[in-house]
Amino acid sequence: MSVYDNTYSRFVSWAKILLPLAALTLLSTMFLLARKVDTTDSIPFADVDVDGIAREQRISAPNYSGVTVDGAAISIAATTARPDPENRDKVTAEKLHARIDTKGGGQYELLSNTGEIDTAAGVARLGGGVIVTTPSGFRVESEQIDTALERTEVISPGPVTAEGPTGKLTAGEMQLKADEAGNYLLVFKDRVKLVYTPPSE
Repeated sequence: MSVYDNTYSRFVSWAKILLPLAALTLLSTMFLLARKVDTTDSIPFADVDVDGIAREQRISAPNYSGVTVDGAAISIAATTARPDPENRDKVTAEKLHARIDTKGGGQYELLSNTGEIDTAAGVARLGGGVIVTTPSGFRVESEQIDTALERTEVISPGPVTAEGPTGKLTAGEMQLKADEAGNYLLVFKDRVKLVYTPPSE
């Protein structure tokens, strides 16, 4: 065996001992110098309001549709809706568009900024300024309109203003409902005032 081979063998033998020891030394140094973790520190995202996130659940472009007992088709659409966390039968919505198509071919449309749909009570409450257009050409405005979901009934519990072919009208209440013969009647009540506009020639 040459001197070179003997020297190389000794180098390999020492390397097998020294390299593992060096690795252990480096690991020990890393653990000693590492910053201690304070387990009492808050996690950076621990302040997230989970209940708030649950309350902010929303549905995009929801749509409700059905048929009333008197045969009219009713549909309600909105831009967004949020479930009521305390009542699963209620949702609050924004920018609502409701439509009622009667059996006789009449069409009533309702637009509102806000609203609440309560399926258990069978009613949709539109608010924030409501506009109703009727088949006879009337445009009715009210702060709030309640619409039944299971029958054709639209009620304004407060003052309304209306404008149509016969002129301008104000009243304390308005109601649309079907009578026993299946006719749909739009009735204005309480301090009704009509400014009649005769048809032009």
